[in-house]
Amino acid sequence: MGIPGYVRLAETGELRARVDRARAALRSCRLCPRACSVDRESGERGYCTAAAAPRVFRHMAHHGEEPPVSGTRGSGAVFFSHCTMRCGYCQNHRMSHSGEGRLRTAEEIAAMIASLAGSGCHNLNLVTGTPHIAGILEALLRAARLGVSLPVVWNSSGYESRLGLELLDGVADVYLVDARYSSDEAAARHSDAPDYVSVNRKALLEMRRQVGTLKIDARGLALSGLIVRHLVLPGGASGAPRVLRFVSDALGKDTFVSLMAQYYPAHLSKGSGELCRRISRAEWDDAVAALRAAGLTNGWIQEYHEATSPMAGTEIEPDSDDPLTLVS
Repeated sequence: MGIPGYVRLAETGELRARVDRARAALRSCRLCPRACSVDRESGERGYCTAAAAPRVFRHMAHHGEEPPVSGTRGSGAVFFSHCTMRCGYCQNHRMSHSGEGRLRTAEEIAAMIASLAGSGCHNLNLVTGTPHIAGILEALLRAARLGVSLPVVWNSSGYESRLGLELLDGVADVYLVDARYSSDEAAARHSDAPDYVSVNRKALLEMRRQVGTLKIDARGLALSGLIVRHLVLPGGASGAPRVLRFVSDALGKDTFVSLMAQYYPAHLSKGSGELCRRISRAEWDDAVAALRAAGLTNGWIQEYHEATSPMAGTEIEPDSDDPLTLVS
């Protein structure tokens, strides 16, 4: 196993410099594309409503991610509260919208990370960390000093700013990132992110530049690289064909893609509206066909059934004449 990026940066002093830069950015916060420019250090709150200190909802060994991330012993997930988007169908709205959780110091988060590493987790999975980049970088610096040396998985909505990605360059070993929409109109309607498509595509290109295609070791575990997730929404709202074509054309046909069927109405989408139902079998088949038409041959296709958790169920076997490589 190679040396994770944050450990190398800690050794050179660069990670300390990143912490200082991120802390300074909190005084006129532009860590996400909202660019609210509020002074979070003095207690002001922007769109995400996050304080200067990170708020953590929970930490755990997570066994429901893609196979190279979860492995056999789980991914060491730290779920951060608050979010830079407002998805009406959010399955984790208590955490992302309501901000449930506890404010934590960098020392406390480093202790969580060390605990997850000590329990045998294969990596550090930082979920929805964008509002908390400053505190996360400081926690990683402290974790490196404690001897933690696991790859960092940056688990993101894909709505990332240039500044945020600059701070993460060389820190994130694996980007596990959403490509949610091909239409800004749909992104505005369902996630209050009217510039999502252009922001997301720039972020994906930068992530690909930083970490390249997914690299997996002899145990089948992710070492570095990009995994793009696409959640298929009812009524074609996610625009799967255009999303997958962009991934193929701009990021490369070797990009690992996780196509997900797990959507179910949650939060504000319950009861009425265009997203008040699960996707149909026909909608799912169309998305799978779009994946194949785009020539994407690395990744995972989620089983079509009433899944309610990421990667639940078993993988669909690919057509023998047009295989989608299943890494396990």
